Amino acid sequence: MVSFNSTVSGVDCSDDIENVLCSQSPNQKGMPETFREETAEFQNVEDACIRLPLKLIRLLKLTLVLLDDVWSKANLGNLPLDAPEYMMVITIREGFTDLRKPFIRLCQLPLFIHECPLSLNGELHDGWENIKNELWKGKSISCYRRESILECPKIHIDFLDDVRRECFLDLASFPADKKICADALLDIWVRVRKMEKQDALILLWELASRNFLNLIGNQGSPATLPYESSSELFFTQRAVVRDFVWHLGCQGSPVHRRRLLMQRKEHSLPGERRLLSDTPLKAQIVSVHTGSMAENDWYQMNLPETEALVLHFSAREYFLPPFLKTMKKLKVLIVCNLGSQRTTIKGLDALSSLTQLRSLRLERLVAPAIPKESKVIQHLEKLSLSLCEGFVKMSTFNDSSLLEFSLDHCSDLEELPPALCNMPSAHTWSVTNCHLLEKLPYNLGNLSSLRTLRLSALPGLKELPESIGKLEQLEFLDISLCEGLKELPEEIGQLKKLEKIDMRECSRLRRLPRSVCGLNSLKHVICDEKIENQWLRAQALAIPDLRVEIVEAQFTLDWLEG
Repeated sequence: MVSFNSTVSGVDCSDDIENVLCSQSPNQKGMPETFREETAEFQNVEDACIRLPLKLIRLLKLTLVLLDDVWSKANLGNLPLDAPEYMMVITIREGFTDLRKPFIRLCQLPLFIHECPLSLNGELHDGWENIKNELWKGKSISCYRRESILECPKIHIDFLDDVRRECFLDLASFPADKKICADALLDIWVRVRKMEKQDALILLWELASRNFLNLIGNQGSPATLPYESSSELFFTQRAVVRDFVWHLGCQGSPVHRRRLLMQRKEHSLPGERRLLSDTPLKAQIVSVHTGSMAENDWYQMNLPETEALVLHFSAREYFLPPFLKTMKKLKVLIVCNLGSQRTTIKGLDALSSLTQLRSLRLERLVAPAIPKESKVIQHLEKLSLSLCEGFVKMSTFNDSSLLEFSLDHCSDLEELPPALCNMPSAHTWSVTNCHLLEKLPYNLGNLSSLRTLRLSALPGLKELPESIGKLEQLEFLDISLCEGLKELPEEIGQLKKLEKIDMRECSRLRRLPRSVCGLNSLKHVICDEKIENQWLRAQALAIPDLRVEIVEAQFTLDWLEG
């Protein structure tokens, strides 16, 4: 069976089911491109529609095609619905009247089917019977009934105060059924909603406990408290919840909304927004979902109050919106490619105008080095690069004000430029899942304010630089899954404030330097059984308060994301 699910834009891990975004933001061209087997390059939607049946027929075990949660007939476009080689089932939110064919069974699923009984609370028997008959005949539920169903979940968020309610509604800025780094959401809550980081984390866990979202750890398993780093914590939200949040966040005039959510309409921006291009909008948070965008595809938007901009797209090439230059209050910018291949990003020079920008997150992009004349790094406090290529020679970090730096799944890196250590104020520095990386900068010790150093899942890394001993403020060192690391430098004993080391799955690391006995502040070590006895010996000799935790190797396919 092949399932086209409107709420999922990634590939399902099961053997015979594929999921593709085709609902509120339909991507008909992208449907065939997510098949696990090699797929031809489709030139346009029409080409995809012609080749799709051939692709389906080649899947020998295919007997059923399911298009799940289609919003309307228009979303199907010219997709082939009839072929003798397969049967098709379509679940829809609006009834069709002209697709009655023997091989198609049309199933009408309400938006919140589990909320439908609540919407009928107090109705007489005839009311229930009427709804049942409408659904049985394939009719769409009335606008009144749909609105009443959407209103039902409101009772579940009454526990939120005004600030936390706004935070909850910020979930609509991110797509459904897509794994999102929790840091992206928390940056908005901290820098726009003015929440303390710890309070924001607590709210995240509270929403998860009430099933508004699912939290996932860095190993792909459900996250549990306590969790070390929000950069290794991810969340997903079901489409049914995201639709509810979107419904609440889009009420009122677009001009006065504090949140502007622009759903994908094929590749371009929604045409109705063009009418507002000259009108100053009061939106504090703006989320835009498109396909490929050239510079001329954008129209001017007047966003003088916007503090967070979230850009989602699936494309080979993408030009940042020119109106970025006018967003003088922008603090958080998230640029995320949702496609399976990296996107070539253009228009980075616009970032130089954003003097208030404090957090920049780029995901699954091919980007040139930030131009030397750019001043964006000088203003940033947080820079996160995930699944990116091209950031290898960055000479713009001299005397930067960065407090947090993260580099994850950057597959083209074999060594890091010394300029990355010119961050005298940084308290968190993270390089993870870069499998080709063999060497760290010799001047790592220049990160004099560092409290957290993450060097996880770097299997090619052979050694730590001796200058690591200069990190006098370091409290947490993560070298987990560094399978090529054979020994620790003697200088590690100079880390007098170090409280925790995570060195699980460092299979070649068999010997500890004697200097570890000088780590008087060390409270917790996570390691493999092979090196446990050496830590217990250090505990007996010099570190009586040390707790040694042994963990078993975990197997995950998360590295495939790179």
